[in-house]
Amino acid sequence: MDPAAPLTSLKHRHLLGLSTYSAPEIGLILETAREFREVLERPIRQVPTLRGYTVANLFFEPSTRTRLSFELAEKRLSAESVSFTRSGSSLTKGESLRDTARNIEAMKVDLAVIRHTSPGAAHFLTRCIEARVINAGDGAHEHPTQALLDLLTMSEHFPSFEDLRVSIIGDIAHSRVARSNIFGLTTLGASVTLCAPPTLLPVRVEELGVRTTSHLEEALDGCDVAMALRIQRERFGASLLPSLREYAIRFGLRMRHLREHPDMIVMHPGPINRGVEVDHDVADHERAVILDQVTNGVAVRMAVLYLLATGSA
Repeated sequence: MDPAAPLTSLKHRHLLGLSTYSAPEIGLILETAREFREVLERPIRQVPTLRGYTVANLFFEPSTRTRLSFELAEKRLSAESVSFTRSGSSLTKGESLRDTARNIEAMKVDLAVIRHTSPGAAHFLTRCIEARVINAGDGAHEHPTQALLDLLTMSEHFPSFEDLRVSIIGDIAHSRVARSNIFGLTTLGASVTLCAPPTLLPVRVEELGVRTTSHLEEALDGCDVAMALRIQRERFGASLLPSLREYAIRFGLRMRHLREHPDMIVMHPGPINRGVEVDHDVADHERAVILDQVTNGVAVRMAVLYLLATGSA
């Protein structure tokens, strides 16, 4: 194989995170997602690409956007899907994840999408079943499809990731979205700055090739993309933040930031705490591409499902 030739298939059997994905593999996913993005603009937004395939959606943690996005992506590809949530399942009766996985394997599914509160749950699932596994978020570890849809959205506004300046603002320590974005962005050549109160910055995170600051103005200086993260009260004690009001004053994105940085776009993985991470006017501004992220999420998940299902790895 010519090493300079573009990839036509993924080298990975699963999508567990972006830390091991190469730039060509990420590029292949994004290019495939662009093709599926065009499908979503057609009057008939369904293709027979995965007809005959079955996908199991295993959501052991509450989710709305990600779960619906995967389910819609599967329908758009004509795949059959079965959805499984912790509530009302045998897990509430004491069944282990391994036993649940083996029962699902017996149903002869081709792909499994899993969201779980425990980091590493997706990796564990690969040891239990033969189906290809997609990590839809595991604890505070990774959320690769969210990062991929973020990358796709950025690529619609900037010609290259080389030297693109991205600032990720908020609860970095507990954010799987931040971690996957760091891996994806740095692999593609972007410059990443993390901005958060010192209590919400992971120890030695600079070793991932990013810079850190606890000053918002410094993070926004020369910034192309400002990505605000949701303050996740459910993931940490209140002692890590004095108050949401103080956080909003020091780290919230306001209209003056858009005026001071006229070429900067604003992103947010959702759900937004309006008035905390992002002011109301900023969230509704034309340079806030949050709804584009949602649409691109379906295209990216279609691409991932297709590439993994039809891959030879």
